[in-house]
Amino acid sequence: MTVKLLIQAIIKFIIGIVFVALLIFLPAGSFSYVNGWIFMGILFIPIFIAGIVMMIKNPLLLEKRLNAKEKQKEQSVVVKLSGLMFLVGFILAGLGYRFDWYILPKPVVIIASVLFLVAYILYAQVMRENTYLSRTIEVQENQKVIDTGLYGIVRHPMYSATLLLFLSIPLILGSLYSFIVFLAYPFIIASRIKNEEEFLEKELTGYKEYKQKVKYRLIPFIW
Repeated sequence: MTVKLLIQAIIKFIIGIVFVALLIFLPAGSFSYVNGWIFMGILFIPIFIAGIVMMIKNPLLLEKRLNAKEKQKEQSVVVKLSGLMFLVGFILAGLGYRFDWYILPKPVVIIASVLFLVAYILYAQVMRENTYLSRTIEVQENQKVIDTGLYGIVRHPMYSATLLLFLSIPLILGSLYSFIVFLAYPFIIASRIKNEEEFLEKELTGYKEYKQKVKYRLIPFIW
């Protein structure tokens, strides 16, 4: 652990909080948007805890995830589309609160919050199982195919976790209109997976054999 990495992590964490808060509460026109506070809490408290754990146990992984920048053109487009989805989705949720559009009932928000936390646990487990994880598509030095644990069920468990995470977000915010926007994510991530697997087949030894062993990419028995 270095002081530089610690400062970088703290700065990015604070920027993330401020940015998400602006996207949610500015369109809402009020800090009384309870669903917004619920989402902020279940999003950033686990991120804070995960950051501390990585800082202590695997600072290299933390550094890679903080500094990752997509180099491939196809994946850069995917990242931009995801960013646009979040931007529109958050703004719609805030506007929905301000103008009293249809707000999802509390039981839906509670269930979505639980699913979000479950997805976070799955995400943490994926990171524990695969120390080669990166926010960009790349093959690292001495990287090996991971085929145990969650990787023995689907080939991309990290994306499975993010699918559950992201589809839970608009429900936590209580916005049906935002949820419709976030339905674009499965198609966005499917495009990323297709390109990623083509890359891994060429660059990562044993990946073709792994594909034959684990049939499903994202959702068991479906795809």
